[in-house]
Amino acid sequence: MTKKRFPIHPANPERLCWGCDKYCSADDMMCGNGSDRTQHPVELFGKDWMDWGSDFVAPDAPTPAGSPARSVSSAATLAPALNP
Repeated sequence: MTKKRFPIHPANPERLCWGCDKYCSADDMMCGNGSDRTQHPVELFGKDWMDWGSDFVAPDAPTPAGSPARSVSSAATLAPALNP
């Protein structure tokens, strides 16, 4: 069994619920994940939703005296810093 591919730019995203892999019709949801459908990212963030946030650069924040400055170049290196 293969996993369903998630459409990047669906023609009519408002017709479906995007909350699970069933992609139910908005007026006939089978999973019961709520009373309202989950919107597709293109509805929330616009047509360039795949690029949104990919250019993340952490702002230079002042560091407390005596602690070394920490440079974060990508979101991948930020995760270990948040979970000491």
